[in-house]
Amino acid sequence: MNYKDISIPIKNTILKGRLRIAENQKGLVIFSHGSGSSRMSSRNNFVADLLLKEGFSSLLFDLLTEAEDTIYENRFNIDLLAERLVATTKWITKQKDMQNVPIGFFGASTGAASALKATPFLGTRIKAIVSRGGRPDMAIPILDKIKSPTLLIVGGNDGVVIDLNRKAYAKLVGIKKIEIIEGATHLFSEPGKLEAVAKLTSNWFTKYLKN
Repeated sequence: MNYKDISIPIKNTILKGRLRIAENQKGLVIFSHGSGSSRMSSRNNFVADLLLKEGFSSLLFDLLTEAEDTIYENRFNIDLLAERLVATTKWITKQKDMQNVPIGFFGASTGAASALKATPFLGTRIKAIVSRGGRPDMAIPILDKIKSPTLLIVGGNDGVVIDLNRKAYAKLVGIKKIEIIEGATHLFSEPGKLEAVAKLTSNWFTKYLKN
């Protein structure tokens, strides 16, 4: 097992997490999952495993408790999810081995919106952001406040989401890039497509995830 299970105390709530710590870590990537997903996400764990090999630590955690997740509306409460992400980021950066480590966000689906919304609350702490099949359009009102280099990755066969990403891309004012992975659908489940996501992600963080 290449991760350890942790508990994250946030206000009156305990959130469950999976923490991978790389040797000579280049940075810490905090994952923000999409609706209905969790730290168990096979796709995000796949990306986290590749990032570990490239020298990046990572934290996958449940933005909602099991009870909260049973309330469907919570899954799309971007403000609540962003608040949890901010609190978790502040907590993890106070832990042993994580102080003064450059932080990046990786957001999938609606998790990309919460990652983007959380970023302005953390100032210059978030060095880079990657969105996989994300919904950055759900954070359009604050996109002009994002200073962190932002990469939007979208499947070439994810028609509506491509359009929504292009609208969001136009609103971003800092360093930005959009990557269309041809032949990929929303979940990048086709052979080799998730590997392509992981490689683009690793390259982006290698370039920008620095103090």
